[in-house]
Amino acid sequence: MKLRNVLIVVKDIQKSVDFYKELFGLDVICDNDGNVIMTEGLVLQEQTIWEKFLKKEVIPYNNASELYFEESNIEAFAEKLENYHEPIQYVNPLMLHSWGQKVIRFYDPDGNLIEVGTPMN
Repeated sequence: MKLRNVLIVVKDIQKSVDFYKELFGLDVICDNDGNVIMTEGLVLQEQTIWEKFLKKEVIPYNNASELYFEESNIEAFAEKLENYHEPIQYVNPLMLHSWGQKVIRFYDPDGNLIEVGTPMN
């Protein structure tokens, strides 16, 4: 068995596609009208479809999971975040952990938690 994708729920598919494309360089592989598969295994699901399917309310900013990305040039990425055309809500600015890894944490437009860190290898 293999884990193939990670799905996150979003209110505005196009806004989220643009966010992940502009900041992370992800591309759309497949657009199924409210369900978009992007490169690197990220799937965006429209909130109204998800809530109808589950018959449960989506709780944004629940801090129950995190998307983790690695970036060698994290200072350039932090600058890219600062210059993004929409305000970014940070959990923590660029910081250095005691073990030597630099990380930055923030939310996507729908309250999904993201961490970007320098590679640990």
